[in-house]
Amino acid sequence: MKRTTISMPDDLARAVEREARRRDISTSEVVRIALVAHLGIGEKRRSLPFANLGSSGRSDTSSRIDEILAERWAPHIDRDR
Repeated sequence: MKRTTISMPDDLARAVEREARRRDISTSEVVRIALVAHLGIGEKRRSLPFANLGSSGRSDTSSRIDEILAERWAPHIDRDR
């Protein structure tokens, strides 16, 4: 494991120390957890839950998406203005 020294504002340092006490872990561990979460390291890719929800019966939907959305949503957009 590589050791790194960082500088942070006093209020952030107090918040990290407070969180470390709350969790009963080291301040280094709090910082590691925060960096991993922020950088998305180790996260599995989530599948898109809405993919393939329905079938349009057409094979050109992805290439016509702008046109299809304009047809479907234009009446609603105009009404909401």
